[in-house]
Amino acid sequence: MQRIERLGTGIGWRPEIAEAVEAMPGIDWVEAVAENVCPGHVPDSLLRLRERGVTVVPHGVSLGLGGADRPDEGRLADLAARAETLGSPLVTEHIAFVRAGGALTASQPLEAGHLLPVPRTRDALDVLCENIRITQDALPVPLAVENIAALFSWPGEEMTEGQFLYELVERTGVHLLIDVANLHTNHVNRGEDPAKALGELPVEAIAYVHVAGGFERDGVWHDSHAHPVPRPVLDILADLASRVSPPGVLLERDENFPAPQELERELDEIRRTLTTAPAEGRTVRPPSDTASRDTGAVQDTGPTRQRLALAQAALLSALVAGTPAPEGFDRVRLKVQSRALCAKRADVVAKVAPELPEILGAAAYRPAFLSYARCRPMTDGYRRDALDFAEHLLDSGGPGDAGARRELERWWRERSGPTPPATHPGARLARAARSVLHRGRPALRSA
Repeated sequence: MQRIERLGTGIGWRPEIAEAVEAMPGIDWVEAVAENVCPGHVPDSLLRLRERGVTVVPHGVSLGLGGADRPDEGRLADLAARAETLGSPLVTEHIAFVRAGGALTASQPLEAGHLLPVPRTRDALDVLCENIRITQDALPVPLAVENIAALFSWPGEEMTEGQFLYELVERTGVHLLIDVANLHTNHVNRGEDPAKALGELPVEAIAYVHVAGGFERDGVWHDSHAHPVPRPVLDILADLASRVSPPGVLLERDENFPAPQELERELDEIRRTLTTAPAEGRTVRPPSDTASRDTGAVQDTGPTRQRLALAQAALLSALVAGTPAPEGFDRVRLKVQSRALCAKRADVVAKVAPELPEILGAAAYRPAFLSYARCRPMTDGYRRDALDFAEHLLDSGGPGDAGARRELERWWRERSGPTPPATHPGARLARAARSVLHRGRPALRSA
């Protein structure tokens, strides 16, 4: 296991708070969502932070390391390129699956648009370990993987979260990104004891820690990253800090951004929590410079992958396509998760394609999209989802307002071709002329 440099105190960099982050005192490093950073067009704010010596860590969300398929080579190459462009000391991802179906199950590919938990079983661990080794070999820097929050549990799990992570580290030498907010979420939603999980972890493998807020509704904790950090999360951070001095701690905030002064106050509270935690039981053993990865014979995970693929496809189909819940799952919790996935799709599509709420009206967009999404799974990302929604709405005779329908049809036509619409005035005039000549519309493919 390679050493990870001390990072200090950081904050999640988001475009909405870029200027505020640059002006904040005491920011040692930032984390940027890897998929939102293009190596050839790094945001100026990140470049200025790098020039000041602020470390930037790319945080991936789309690899699906816990999925049954091997990591996609193109996604791995993109992640490696971002790490090199940003001069990052490590890359992070999640212990989760984000898609299912496809070749391993001879079924329709499905996307969750969200991080979903892997079963804590031997089969899932074998697949995860191989996927992490593949990823480690493709990256120019060390990898750290994050525990996720979940609304439900898999039936028949064979290990606790701490045991699962401990064996993962032992077999691969991977670093850990421990999210204490996710430990709190799993305490509320799944009855898991955060102290027990921390006690079972190989804390010397921790690369850094996430801290974030959420909210509780009807007995379910939602890890929103859009609310202040609550006291129970800080208490778990204090417990962790009493066991080990983490190389870095980072505040996550993705939506509903408060004033910069409020973010600074939360960062100060995190620093106080770290400095006041008792250190009597703190681990002082540093991680070894040598990898502890299992270098034995490569295991044939083909049958294991297929078993995991079938289980994950059945679960994801229940969540996004309205099929029956697999045996052993809490059906009430799966319904809660399904509604949450639909709501997230609606929110992200509104950001990816802000013209849709404008064309349909804010009050009409959301119920129309939720009705569309309940039994129509996302199969190729949010931009495709936006186009499929518009196509479905037009095919079903909507929207009712003739002007909105014309505008939606124009929007769909411009974006459903092989290239995006040009912004040059001549191109816009040509499109306008074509729309005058073309009053009809051929039948759209069914959603």
